[in-house]
This record gives sequence, structure tokens and C-alpha cells, in this order.
Amino acid sequence: MTKINHLLLFICMAGCLVACKKDFPEDDRDPYAQLALDTVAIRAFIIKNNINAQKDSETGVFYQIIERGTGNITYKDTTNITANYTGRLLDGTEFDTKTGAKFKLSDAIYGWQVGIKQVQKGGKVRILIPSIYGFGNIQNGPIPANSILDFTMEITDLK
Repeated sequence: MTKINHLLLFICMAGCLVACKKDFPEDDRDPYAQLALDTVAIRAFIIKNNINAQKDSETGVFYQIIERGTGNITYKDTTNITANYTGRLLDGTEFDTKTGAKFKLSDAIYGWQVGIKQVQKGGKVRILIPSIYGFGNIQNGPIPANSILDFTMEITDLK
């Protein structure tokens, strides 16, 4: 009887673990292979739309400085940022717009951390983010897995 109880307990525990599976669709592609695909797509998008963007050599995040802004803040993970932004997919689908968004630099997706550092207070930057530096291979609300993100951000305050 004890063996049956243990077997039933094991089956119940296994069922609980299976039930904990994420609700968001995932894609199991290699993120670095996806980065290479994203880079090709971003370059084609930049050429097609005549965007004067630069590529961050360490990450592969592309950015276009629209306005540099003023000041000389040295960004830290604890830097508090207030920004207005619009997020789109490369096909132009807008998925988010915020005015007066407040966040700490370290709380932002990594692509933002790279792009925001290119400007100062009052600056405006367009950031084209490969999926690995956005939400990766996990769907996030209306944003499909492995999506390249296109943000236009205006930094209204830095502290």
C-alpha cells in the first residue's frame, strides 16, 4: 500500500510541475542565430526607410540620435529616467505609447539601456532592438516571440 501512495504522490507532484508551464508562447530558436537574422532585418529596414542609424558594437542594438539633449550625466543602473516613448514592431504595428513613464535604468529592457545612454535630458533617440535585447523568445502581450522592437524615446528627466 505504501508503494501505491508514493506512486500517487509522485504522479500528483509531476502533474503540478507540468501545470506550472508558462502561459506565454515560447520559441526555442538559438538566440544568437536569431540575433544574426534580426541584424539582417534591421539593416534592410534602415536602408529601406533611409534611417541614419549607428550600431552599438558590443550588442548589435541600432540607434539614431534625433536630438542629443543637454547635460553630462553619467548613467548608472540607479539612474531614474522619465521618458515619453512609442514602441512599434518593424511592420509599423504600434504596441505601446507612454507619456511621463518613470523607471530606473536597470529596470529597463537591455535594448533601452543601450539606446538611452546615447542621449541626455531633452534628448530624443530611436532604438532598433534585436529580439535578444528586448523580450527574446517569449511573447509579451501583443509582442510576438523573437520580435525586433522599434522605439522612439524622448528623455524628459534624469536623476
